[in-house]
Amino acid sequence: MVHNASGHSPLLIVADHAGNLIPRALGTLGVSDSERARHIGWDIGIAPVCRRLADALDACLIQQNYSRLVIDCNRPPGSDTSMPTVSELTPIPGNENLSEADKAARIAGIFQPYHTAIAAELDRRKHGNLPVALIAMHSFTPVYKGVARPWHAGVLYNRDARFAQRLRLLLEQETHLVIGDNEPYSVDDFTDHTIPVHGERRALHHIAVEIRQDLITGESGQIEWAERLARLLPLAYREILAAETA
Repeated sequence: MVHNASGHSPLLIVADHAGNLIPRALGTLGVSDSERARHIGWDIGIAPVCRRLADALDACLIQQNYSRLVIDCNRPPGSDTSMPTVSELTPIPGNENLSEADKAARIAGIFQPYHTAIAAELDRRKHGNLPVALIAMHSFTPVYKGVARPWHAGVLYNRDARFAQRLRLLLEQETHLVIGDNEPYSVDDFTDHTIPVHGERRALHHIAVEIRQDLITGESGQIEWAERLARLLPLAYREILAAETA
């Protein structure tokens, strides 16, 4: 789904795991309703945060509405976690013994259209000589395999830490926030697709932002984080550009 396609902000917002839909032909993948509703199925709360953020910034938002249990749109196709047979501790029977044709159908039907939409928007801005920075939005579970995570949010990066470090410093100036530096995840070429392909290969300013999902499950938290990032993301971006011209 593309929201506010004509937005004027240089910040392009993308959400790889914004929904937990499953194509009818795949049934439930053998996974219960309660399990599919958990974090293993999607990034809880991130879709409404992104929508509010895009509206506040007049930014374009491109989001993937199918469950990561069908195909993870932030994993390289062919990787072990692209169509997982186990997610966290939950078996995914519908992903066992997939044929090459089954895998190709999911790539062609879900993965490729999403990334084609991102690439097309980036190409449009390049050809129009328009500024752009890539903002990949995610949420993370507060407890993973029994271990509590202390961070309220995290900034993720791989080779280029400029955007992440500037946003981290701004977030840390907010009251009582614990911000992870490449926590609870980090970005690399083997476990990630969106930032390496659309951000690094194009030499764009980019960042992946993770928000702890219990903070954005309800509307008040979604509003709070959207407003916070609407203030701080443009400021971090302007600081990067200013440093480049100094």
